[in-house]
Amino acid sequence: MQKRRGARLGQHFLKDANIIRTICNDHASRASAIIEVGSGPGILTSSLANHHKPLVCIEKDDRMREYLDNILTPDQLVIADALFVDLPYLLQQKQFPSHDLWLVSNLPYNVSVPLLLKFIQIPSITFMTLMIQQEVGERISPSLLSLKAQKNGMNSLHALVGTWFEIKLAVKVPPGAFIPPPKVDSVVLSFSKRSHPAIPLNGYHPYEAFLRTMFQHRRKQLGGVLRSYYPISAIHKALADLNLDLHVRAETFNLEQVQLLYRHLIP
Repeated sequence: MQKRRGARLGQHFLKDANIIRTICNDHASRASAIIEVGSGPGILTSSLANHHKPLVCIEKDDRMREYLDNILTPDQLVIADALFVDLPYLLQQKQFPSHDLWLVSNLPYNVSVPLLLKFIQIPSITFMTLMIQQEVGERISPSLLSLKAQKNGMNSLHALVGTWFEIKLAVKVPPGAFIPPPKVDSVVLSFSKRSHPAIPLNGYHPYEAFLRTMFQHRRKQLGGVLRSYYPISAIHKALADLNLDLHVRAETFNLEQVQLLYRHLIP
């Protein structure tokens, strides 16, 4: 059973064989190598290792070593906090391929977003299969999960992740799939890197800063939100080019409109 961890939820163990199989086969045929983050006692690890591809596993809890040592060779296991690991350097040291890497993780609830944002900035990661709390999943890709999430509209996390990755729902994970059951639902999302993103990955930081500005008050009129940061004439022209006016709200944008507005305001 695969451990599910969260700051307030303690430890939970994934018992559903079909969900385990879905996760471990998601991008197996296309990946050149596999990275697992948060291996726990190694049930996913065992299945991932059976693909016989280069594999490295990062696990924070040293107590899991006794389980993982039965699955992995010493050079495949890194006991460390993934949030603070220099992953590109580690992959270089392991002589991993420079493209088509597949990252698999059962993300801890309390650091799921920081880890996700860390992962999407690594050029060699092409595929990801991530289990996350459904509430976070609804922010990452509102249209996939619920009508309520769709009605909440666009947000900065979806605009950021969706710019570089296509996102699909792999499977919903109810509390009963774990022992003991957590108090929240989870989802497994499948990510594939876009081959021609509208914004290059080396523009991540200015784009992320722009999104924080744009969505800080996403239900307010966007002209008023942006005028503290950009000349009003530039805002008016950019919105006019998108056939929008100063009264539009950020939550009503689609992904293409967000990207176009950024490219208009940040040449």
